[in-house]
Amino acid sequence: MPCKHSYKIAIIGLGYVGLPLLLQFLESGATVFGIDVDQSKIDLLRAGKSYISHIPDSSIAGAVSTGRLSCSTDFDVTSGVDACLICVPTPLTKNREPDLQYVLGTANALAQHLKEGTLIVLESTTYPGTTDTDVRLALEAGSGLVAGKDFYLAFSPEREDPGNAASHVSRIPKVVGGLTSKCRQRAEEIYSLIVPKTVPVSSCRVAEATKLMENIFRSVNIALVNELKMVYSEMGIDIWEVIEAARTKPFGFMPFYPGPGLGGHCIPIDPFYLTWKARASGLHTRFIELAGEINTSMPDYVLGRVAEALNDDGKPVRGSRVLVLGLAYKPNVDDDRESPSYVIIEKLESRGAKVDYHDPFIPCIGPTRGHPSLTGRRSVGISTDFDVIVLCTAHDAFAGLDFSNYPMPIVDTRNCIQKRNQKYYRA
Repeated sequence: MPCKHSYKIAIIGLGYVGLPLLLQFLESGATVFGIDVDQSKIDLLRAGKSYISHIPDSSIAGAVSTGRLSCSTDFDVTSGVDACLICVPTPLTKNREPDLQYVLGTANALAQHLKEGTLIVLESTTYPGTTDTDVRLALEAGSGLVAGKDFYLAFSPEREDPGNAASHVSRIPKVVGGLTSKCRQRAEEIYSLIVPKTVPVSSCRVAEATKLMENIFRSVNIALVNELKMVYSEMGIDIWEVIEAARTKPFGFMPFYPGPGLGGHCIPIDPFYLTWKARASGLHTRFIELAGEINTSMPDYVLGRVAEALNDDGKPVRGSRVLVLGLAYKPNVDDDRESPSYVIIEKLESRGAKVDYHDPFIPCIGPTRGHPSLTGRRSVGISTDFDVIVLCTAHDAFAGLDFSNYPMPIVDTRNCIQKRNQKYYRA
C-alpha cells in the first residue's frame, strides 16, 4: 500500500458528484486526475473556475494551486492510478428503462488502460447487478484481466446533496460493497482517506440496493404528501399546517413536503431502475410505480390550479402571460436536472400560454435531455406585466419578496411566499 500522500485517484465525471469528490481527495493529500468528456468543464477547472454555483471559484483555485490536480478529457491518465471512481449519469430512456451508455462507455474506455492492482469503483446509481455483471464484463473483455483476481471492483453509492451546507463529503458515511472481500477492503482503504466512516456490506448488489432504497423511500413519502395535498385542499385543509403540526411528534413521523413534481437526477429516476430489474425477474413493484404515477402527475395538478386562478381573474390560459419563478429542482442551487418547472412550462405553452421564467441561479437554459426546445431562453425580471406568477422553486431570494400589492394571481407550489396578495393560490 502506498503512503497516504502518494495515492493517485482518477475521478471520471466531474459533475455534482465527481467534483466534490475530487476536492475532498485533494484535501486528503492525494494526487487527483479529473476526467470529463465536456472540454468546457476541463478548461474552467484548469483556469481555477467553478461551474457549480455552491462550489466557489476559490475552492477550485485552491485545488489547482496544490499542484496535485490534473484535468483532462483523455483516459490515458488512468493507466498509473491506484483507483478510478466512476461518477457518470445513469438516466432513463424514453421508455423509462435504464440507460447505461455512460457507465459502459466509461468502463470500455477504462479497460484500455487498466493495470493490475487498480481499484475500479462505480458510484453512479443503478440496479443491483450492474457492477458485478455489466461493468465487470466490459472491464474484463477490454483489458484481458480478471476482476477480483487481477484488479479490484466495488460499488459505493454517492450521497451528494447539492446546496445543503450540512451535507459534505467529509461528513457522510460511505457504503461500500465489493466483488470480493478483498475488493471491499481495498475500497474501504481508499475512501477512509476522505470520510469519517465506511459502512461495509456483503456485496456490490447490497450496496446498489441500499442506494435505491434511500431514494425510493423519499419518492414514496413525497408521493404520499402530494396525494394528501390534493385531498386536503378539497377539504379546505392546509397540508403545510398539517405537516408542521405532525412534525412535533417526537417519534414515528418524519416530515416530507409536497411540490410541483420531482426533480434532480436521483429521486425521479432511481426507483425505475429497480422497477425494471424487478420486471426482468417476473416481479412487479406496484407501490413504487404508484408513487411514480402520483409524482409525475403533479405538473398537471399545478396546471389545473393555474387555470383556476386565471379563470377566477376572468382570463383563459390561452394568450395569458405566465412567469415561472424557479427552474432549479431545489432551492439555492443551479441544478435543473429533471426539474418539473420544464414540464410545467411546456404544458402551459401547449395550451397557448406565453411563458417566461426567472431564476437567479440559471440565467440561461442550457441543453437538457428532455426539453431541447427550451435551450437558450434567458431569465427575465419579476414585474407586474404578467397575468399570473407560478412559484416552482423555493429559493431564499423568493421568500422575502413582497407580492402583497401585485394585481395578478400568484400560484405557490412550495408554500414559499410570505408577503401574499389577495389572489394567492397554493398548488
